[in-house]
Amino acid sequence: MTYSQDCVDLTKRCEGCRLTAYPDPGTHGAPWTIGWGHTFGAHEGMKISQEQADEWLKMDLDNAAHVVSTWVKVALTQGQMDALTDFVFNVGPGLVGHRDGFVWLKTGGHSTMLRYLNAGAHGLAAEEFLKWNLPPLAGILARRQAERELFLKT
Repeated sequence: MTYSQDCVDLTKRCEGCRLTAYPDPGTHGAPWTIGWGHTFGAHEGMKISQEQADEWLKMDLDNAAHVVSTWVKVALTQGQMDALTDFVFNVGPGLVGHRDGFVWLKTGGHSTMLRYLNAGAHGLAAEEFLKWNLPPLAGILARRQAERELFLKT
């Protein structure tokens, strides 16, 4: 299973597209971001075309969908796949000792959302979206609410 246009639309709506690199507002600078929320290789002063931004969005969503498909061991609806792909695109998979994410927490454990999903507790997993609002920003909360709504879509 992979993401659908609903995921692409949600990501685009939440990210917006900027063709000149800018510092990430949620982290007060790093990482630099460009296009539709792309960070890999982005740096101050960087400029890209709309075509490049669109290509990187597809690559980044493909990578996020791969994380979801690799780590979620239960069947998902299309809405769940779309919501989780956008979520992973935004928060990342995590990195033990460094950064909390969908798969890994800094502590070395798996996220509660992933554990609930793999236990088949989809309702509990849906409630986890709203807990990922750090730093607390209105835009992040709106995104988490939209992801939760898409996740619960039948």
